[in-house]
Amino acid sequence: MFARPGKFIWIYQKPYEQVLQADGEQLYIYDKDLNQVTIKKLGNALGSSPAAILFGSNDLEKNFTLKEAGSRGGQEWLEATPKAKDTTFDHIGIGLRNGVPEAMELSDSFGQTSVLTFTKFERNPVLAADQFKFVLPKGADVFQQ
Repeated sequence: MFARPGKFIWIYQKPYEQVLQADGEQLYIYDKDLNQVTIKKLGNALGSSPAAILFGSNDLEKNFTLKEAGSRGGQEWLEATPKAKDTTFDHIGIGLRNGVPEAMELSDSFGQTSVLTFTKFERNPVLAADQFKFVLPKGADVFQQ
């Protein structure tokens, strides 16, 4: 779930449950197994990451070089290459259908590609005002960065 700019909730379920949540000012990374929360100032934390494409301010050309990558599987593809040299990903492919992202292909410097598929994408849903407010889990260790 996300609201631009900089508000999102991203949940990993496997192999380890982890929640990444941002309220527009801070990024909270919660590791359920460790019951640990790391808090970072959102600022430029998204930078040239794949998250910046989905959750950022829409100023993609600031951090990425963009080019059309043709059609594949009924989707129009866009390739985003990070301008920063110290990023985890060499390039990111974004598959769009009717202007809505359906897939991302993340290619790293080790030659590995991760594929994310987005289903049930809903544009402009009504969200509660406090939807992105992070609530610290009881007893969690907190690290501020």
